[in-house]
Parts: sequence; C-alpha cells; structure tokens
Amino acid sequence: MSTTSIHEPIPNMREKARNSRLPEHPSKILIADDEHLVASGLASNLKELGYLVIGPAADGDEAIELSEAMQPDIALLDIRMPKKDGLDAAEVLFQKMAIPVIIFSAYSDQEYVDAGTRVGVFGYMLKPVTLDQLRVNISVAWSRYLDAAEKNSEITVLKQRLEDRKLIEQAKWLIVEQKTISEPEAMKLLQRQARNNRRTLVDVAKSLIENQNLYD
Repeated sequence: MSTTSIHEPIPNMREKARNSRLPEHPSKILIADDEHLVASGLASNLKELGYLVIGPAADGDEAIELSEAMQPDIALLDIRMPKKDGLDAAEVLFQKMAIPVIIFSAYSDQEYVDAGTRVGVFGYMLKPVTLDQLRVNISVAWSRYLDAAEKNSEITVLKQRLEDRKLIEQAKWLIVEQKTISEPEAMKLLQRQARNNRRTLVDVAKSLIENQNLYD
C-alpha cells in the first residue's frame, strides 16, 4: 500500500474540481461488506436518508468494478473483506477515480485509523452503525472531501504559475545571452512577440526554448 496523502494533488480530483462537477451534497453511495446482513442494514438506512445505493459489493475488487461502472459520489467500505480489503480498495477508488471513502469496521486498531488517513479515507465508523451516525459521518466526510478538492485545485494552480514563471525566466535569459541586451529589453521583446501573435507569454517562451530561435 502506498502512503500518498489526501492533501497531495490527485489528477482525477483536480479534474473534478476544475470542471465544477462536485455537488454540494452526495447522492449516490456505494456499499461494500462481505456480511450480507450488515450490508443490507446499511443499504436500508441509506435509502431512508434519501441516498441512491450502489451494491452492496461483497469484496474490494467488486467495489472497484461497481465504482468504475456507476461512479458513486462516496463509498462505504468494510476493512476486512476477501480478495482486496477496504483500505486497498479505498486507495484505488481515491487515487484513480477521486471517490472519497468512509470506512466502517468492528475494529478500532490505531494502525487501521492511521493507514486510512493516507489512502483517501475521510471518515471512520465503528460497527454497529446507526442511522444517525451515517447521517453525520457522510456529511462530515463529504465536507472534508470538498475542502481537500479545493486545496488540491489551489495547489495545482500555484505549481503551474511557478512552472510558467521558470519558463519565462529561462527564455528571457536566453535572449539576454544570445542578443546581448538587457533583462528589461529581453522581457519587452517576449511581451511584444506574445502580443503581436496573440499568444500567451508562456507559450512564446516555450516555443523559444524548444526551437532556440530568437525573435527579431
């Protein structure tokens, strides 16, 4: 199992945030538990709360397959399941599909709690899970997920700005060295080329660096 933090930029998470596809409240929830009676009880409670229930899946692999096909907003996974356990499945759901997970389990071992914080787990409930616990935990987990998505989006924007700035600086100094002009003059040249060709400054800088062609 990897140790990627939920606060590091996640590609699919960034894409969801950028496209404003994240709803204010979740509507579709996937359940995965190999105990049929427990899963049935959860499904009944979720329906009572007004959610559309996907599953229940009997193991982690089935949870992943159902998620790929049905794209739930959030998933409720038991930890101990055959084939792929809940934490491994949670990592796949979050890293590849940006689906947040709430773990429910009969075990409160600290190692499970610690591992969950590293693989896209936004909530942890102990069995037996009541209707009120579901209501509160889903609300809190989804709020945490929205906050994390916003932070990921902000981090991505900042990183892109820094990369763009580096490219512009590199192009500027390439002009300074090869045309023997001052730094301000080189920047004015770049800006003029961007304006005349209706391109962004960073696009002009990339073109110059890649082709090593200086503008007249």
